[in-house]
Amino acid sequence: MRRVLLTGASGGIGTRLRQLLKPLYGELILSDIRPPADLAADETFIQVDLADLAAVQRLMDGVEGIVHLGGYSVEGPWDAILNANIIGCYNVFEAARLAHVRRIVFASSNHVVGFYSRSKTIGVDEHVLPDTRYGVSKAFGEALAALYAYKHSLGALCIRIGNVDDQPVDERRLAIWLKPEDLVSLIRIGLERPGLVYEIVYGMSDNERAWWDNTRARELGYAPVGRAEEHVDAAMAAQRKIAPNVVADTFQGGAFCADEFTYIP
Repeated sequence: MRRVLLTGASGGIGTRLRQLLKPLYGELILSDIRPPADLAADETFIQVDLADLAAVQRLMDGVEGIVHLGGYSVEGPWDAILNANIIGCYNVFEAARLAHVRRIVFASSNHVVGFYSRSKTIGVDEHVLPDTRYGVSKAFGEALAALYAYKHSLGALCIRIGNVDDQPVDERRLAIWLKPEDLVSLIRIGLERPGLVYEIVYGMSDNERAWWDNTRARELGYAPVGRAEEHVDAAMAAQRKIAPNVVADTFQGGAFCADEFTYIP
């Protein structure tokens, strides 16, 4: 696969991936609603609002695979989530179908299952328990990926991303940390693995404290190199400076669960 489109290229994860994916795919096309602050002369960038289907269709010229990060990346008002993460996501998949794109890697999120207790280990077959409107939008994206995979032969890998960073920065991140290089390994499975139709995996490194069973990712060839326990002292030192919160500390989604929480048992 040579020509690959990276949406959301100006965001935090997209900025990291631009440099890591560039040596792997000869024509890496970058897109976002705003240009990257550090766009290099040898990078190809196309500014697009994903809510504009016609504009998204123009992105697909010659594209063989897509890494879809674009959208609203945190909780937000419904209209923002709707336009960026639901309408925008549909437009990407529909434009990909019309252009006969072969593969798409969808950046889902751990917030699809954020309301599971930290005491429970979950796999990819558990039903969704989103913790926010943002999490709901990612669950929509996973369902949309399944539709386009089984109805239109658009191979799809959905990665329920934890926290992408150089190292885990608190106790929760010891369970959900994803080293950037490990994310690249998962993306390569999504774009390159023969016979892939539709899969969901968790985006995490080798984390001893993980709440997620990532057996399916390993069956697909995933071999993470990041080791969260190598950073445990620094992470726990940082955790001691964070005020406890009974909701955030109970559920896997952390502060996303506590935000706007009004449940009364």
